[in-house]
Amino acid sequence: TKKLIIDVIRNQPGNTLTEILETPATAQQEVDHATDMMSRAIIDSRTPEEMKHSQSMLEDAQLPLEQKKRKIQRNLRTLEQTGHVSSENKYQDILNEIAKDIRNQRIHRKLRKAELAKLQQTLKALNEKAAFYEEQINYYDTYIKTCVDNLKRKNSRRSIKLDGKGEPKGAKRAKPVRYTAAKLHEKGVLLGIDDLQTNQFKNVTFDIISTEDMGIFDVRSKFLGVEMEKVQLNIQDLLQMQYEGVAVMKMFDKVKVNVNLLIYLLNKKFYGK
Repeated sequence: TKKLIIDVIRNQPGNTLTEILETPATAQQEVDHATDMMSRAIIDSRTPEEMKHSQSMLEDAQLPLEQKKRKIQRNLRTLEQTGHVSSENKYQDILNEIAKDIRNQRIHRKLRKAELAKLQQTLKALNEKAAFYEEQINYYDTYIKTCVDNLKRKNSRRSIKLDGKGEPKGAKRAKPVRYTAAKLHEKGVLLGIDDLQTNQFKNVTFDIISTEDMGIFDVRSKFLGVEMEKVQLNIQDLLQMQYEGVAVMKMFDKVKVNVNLLIYLLNKKFYGK
């Protein structure tokens, strides 16, 4: 009954529901109503079966305006007998119910819109994560290829010599990459050292050594030539921090470094990237 009332008052306005139901519709109002119902039928034809209205409601929707009004009047008399509506207040109760339904539908649409926005945000985050993992896969593919190429190159160039005892001697281990704190600060990799002025950075050196474990580096610090501390860097940990948006990290609990530029430095010096 509420849906029929909405169909009627959309095309035939009036001060009260009683007035609308008792006033004959004009020819133009019937035409406008038929046009609206045709548009709705087209939309309903594209709706999945499980979401369509019942067959009786679809049939009611196709009734002409005057026939709908007669059916509304019959339904209102039945509802009045059961105490749901009253003709004394011109069926205001059912109009209030319709207004309440419309408000609830608007709230529901807003909730659906918010849920959709949240799902879209989740999808975007998943796509970004997938792109990150794809980048990691490409990085490790390049890393492994570089390691294999270096190993082949090392084996092809290695010359085995005999020492005084007749034992074979392998090639010497590669020297570490060495930077002063001043140089790393100039490159933007090193941002600061706790309790040390920048004019003292020239007295601090860092040796970066690639270990036998893939992606693991030893970093040794020296002050005025005296070895102070040693830490290990894991390229995978650095990449994870980069993904999580961590811009700055600490080494030795006091040395602040730029994560992105540190990764760039390691890639450039050890992997030729």
